[in-house]
Amino acid sequence: MLLFSVAIICGLFILMWSADKFIDGSAALADHFGMPSLLIGMLVVGFGTSAPEIAVSVLASLEGNPDLALGNAYGSNITNIALVLGLTALISPIVVESGILRKELPLLAAIAAVSALQLYDGELSMIDALVLLTLFCSMLGWTFVVGLRKKRDALSEEIEQELQEHCMPLSKSLLLVGSGLVLLIASSRMLVWGAVGIADILGVSNLVIGLTVVAVGTSLPELVTSIIAARKGQHDIALGNVLGSNMFNLMIVVGIAGVIHPFPVNPEVIDRDIPVMGLLTISLFFFGFGFRGPGTGKINRLEGAILLSAYIAYITYLALTAFQGS
Repeated sequence: MLLFSVAIICGLFILMWSADKFIDGSAALADHFGMPSLLIGMLVVGFGTSAPEIAVSVLASLEGNPDLALGNAYGSNITNIALVLGLTALISPIVVESGILRKELPLLAAIAAVSALQLYDGELSMIDALVLLTLFCSMLGWTFVVGLRKKRDALSEEIEQELQEHCMPLSKSLLLVGSGLVLLIASSRMLVWGAVGIADILGVSNLVIGLTVVAVGTSLPELVTSIIAARKGQHDIALGNVLGSNMFNLMIVVGIAGVIHPFPVNPEVIDRDIPVMGLLTISLFFFGFGFRGPGTGKINRLEGAILLSAYIAYITYLALTAFQGS
């Protein structure tokens, strides 16, 4: 038990550190090759913040643990909305003011609906996975075209500022990319091994471990990024970070895992986790877009507390049902 716990803690620590270095090196490398800052933000930073989920789910799928892979993806989405946005809003209310974000949230809801429908037959097939990856490529192209039409973009301005403040030579950026990638893989292997071991000892399913311990761990970059952005008043980035990560999880994380190894879907994902994720996504419409009258258009502290309470209730329910069934 102690060894598995140490593997999880060390794996999460190294995973977060290596993902951060991988993002820094990749962004600097892309800048060296003349990639526009908007594209760096969408591709490099987007993939970078989802790198922990991608690495863990790919390794879990390769090792024949589809419940852990799917639990990580859906658990991260639930964690991002309920824990990350809830905690961020408690610290600093999140103002929703961007026209692009008003398009991204319905897009996230549509993608969540498509992914849910794919799983209702009880399996994620190769075709389902390829559809998700195709949707991702289409969405990325559309977002890039829309972004280029704007003269200035909050995300591109943030990326430009970061690149100027943390300029690095090509050799260092290559070193960070290479070492970050190696450590991502190694730490993901540690995390998966520890998570499966803990699940076996406690007698709970890999799905529950993926939805809780692994999901929270791999969502730490989103938590840190959103809190820092909200405190700086960069509300679009705080919310866009979560929306973008959730779309990445549904399309890239699940899609890649399904392409590697199509797998049956645990009925609990369909009956419990998909509805929870759907309700949380819908709640953002009411919290964020001012359907309730004057003074709205933000995720305030009360709504942050509601989201955080929903997360605590969900985790408590998972824990109670897991140990009752063990």
